[in-house]
This record gives sequence, structure tokens and C-alpha cells, in this order.
Amino acid sequence: MSAREDGPQGELTLRTLAMPADTNPAGDIFGGWVLAQMDAAAGIRSAECARGRTVTAALREVSFKSPVKVGDTVCIYTSVTNIGRSSMNLYVECWVRRQYSEERQKVTDAHFIMVALDGQGKPRAVKSA
Repeated sequence: MSAREDGPQGELTLRTLAMPADTNPAGDIFGGWVLAQMDAAAGIRSAECARGRTVTAALREVSFKSPVKVGDTVCIYTSVTNIGRSSMNLYVECWVRRQYSEERQKVTDAHFIMVALDGQGKPRAVKSA
């Protein structure tokens, strides 16, 4: 699935506020914090899709297009792009709404591979709708 720059694609899955505790010495939000929000959103969406526990197996092609600043509203959008026997591919985008502004800006995107697990932590078939 290709990225669009004119607006987010997928379902709004997670929305949070960037806070001062998550900044690097330059005052920008840590990239790792942004990735953690994306991973949480991928986990929410994949668990809904699989109707059970899922884990992150891999993520691909992450590049940051702009920084996240303190006070920005971080919005994570997810799209399930493929469902296999026990895995799902999700396209995840991170957008921000700049503080005190209507401006929206895409920060990054990535492809997440999530795997459905059974009660013993072994891969299981996805029970999608």
C-alpha cells in the first residue's frame, strides 16, 4: 500500500499528546517514543482483527519526515493490508496536529508484521471476521 501525503489513510487507532518527559536534549520527541505509539496501535488493530493476542514480529521501512514537538497531538492510523494464516501486515502512519494550530503533518509510516499467538505463546491461525 502506498503512502498518500494529502491526508492520513486507514483507521484512527490511537491518539495521544506529546509531553516534555519524552524529549531528547534538542527538545524534540524521541523517535523511539513515536515508534512505541505506532507499535501500540498496530497491537490494538491486529488484536481486534485476530480476536486475540498478537505480537510484533517485524517492522519495515521507517524514516522520519519531520519532528514531533511537545504539545503536538499524535495520531496513529492503521490499515490491515494482508492477512495470512497466523500473521497480518499492517500499514501504520503517524500524523501530528501541531499545538494551537489546525496544521496536520505526516511524521512517519511503517509496515508492521503482527503474529497471532495462542495461550502457550505459539503462532495460531487468525480468526478474522
